[in-house]
Amino acid sequence: MRSVAPSPHHSHDYTALRNFAALRGQLRISFTPLCNTACWFCHNEGDVPPPLTRVDHSKKPRARRFEADDFLRTVRALMDAGLKRVYFTGGEPLASRHARPVLQQLSAPGPDASYTLITNGTLVRRNQGWLANTPLDKVKVSLHYFSDESYQVIANTRLGINTVLDGIEAAREIFERVELNTLVQRENEHEIEQIVDYALERRLPLQLIELVDTDFNADRASSAVSADGVLRYLRTLTSNEDIEVAGVGQGRRVFRIDGIEIDVIHRDLGRHHVGQCGTCPLRSQCVEGFWSLRVDHAGGLQPCLLRTDLRMDLIPHLDDPQALTAAVARHISSFTEGTL
Repeated sequence: MRSVAPSPHHSHDYTALRNFAALRGQLRISFTPLCNTACWFCHNEGDVPPPLTRVDHSKKPRARRFEADDFLRTVRALMDAGLKRVYFTGGEPLASRHARPVLQQLSAPGPDASYTLITNGTLVRRNQGWLANTPLDKVKVSLHYFSDESYQVIANTRLGINTVLDGIEAAREIFERVELNTLVQRENEHEIEQIVDYALERRLPLQLIELVDTDFNADRASSAVSADGVLRYLRTLTSNEDIEVAGVGQGRRVFRIDGIEIDVIHRDLGRHHVGQCGTCPLRSQCVEGFWSLRVDHAGGLQPCLLRTDLRMDLIPHLDDPQALTAAVARHISSFTEGTL
């Protein structure tokens, strides 16, 4: 049994945490930093990404400290505190031994809440049986490629693109809502129209994303491309275009084509910065702002992808849900007030 952090006797201020939830902020649960591919742009939810560990064995992800029960306690406590949108990520989440016990034991999400699995698609088919018995609302598959050639260049893998496409079909067989996301980059620029057409043919919502700069992909700045070409193509398909900047995160341009939504995360639109961002030395690199709370396999919670120094340790609070939510609420209050 871990030692329990004592709860202060005074009342807790949950305003910042509840405001974040009301603005549709995400809770992202990273089961593992490990992945069976190594996409060059991977930020690994703030941990050391696979492309770097493959070339430099001295660079290692954080040591695992969370077990399945720890993930479940954290999700339940923070959802009880008001967070509604929970995303399960990695690395590749289905490569983790925690994925099955956690996803199968999730409580029903309740009104206005949702569970989303974000996966590279390669392991969906082999895990299809038990995935069908989870309360997941949605599976989001990364499709940053549309040929063996681009897949191998982008993901540094010997797998073929059919493995990913079959994973998408496997997800469609068991889930009502399957979505795709694609990072727009020099290496797949020539395939973007094919990816859009594929999504439309299968009536799959698609999110197209501009590159987020991190320390891990700084040497590949030449691979970043504007989404302007994507926008031009989508405008040949529809005139139904809206801009959405409500809530947290980057603004997006939303296109609706025959009832299918395709949105483009566009750095020229709004983002949600808070107090800590005002004096942040990385502000000039930040195109996202404050839009997610990232819980990692090492037991940390991080409100900002670019600032690992702002992580908090959840381990001392796990045995008391009220202490855990109070500690997170204090951390988020300090972050939004700029006092961390």
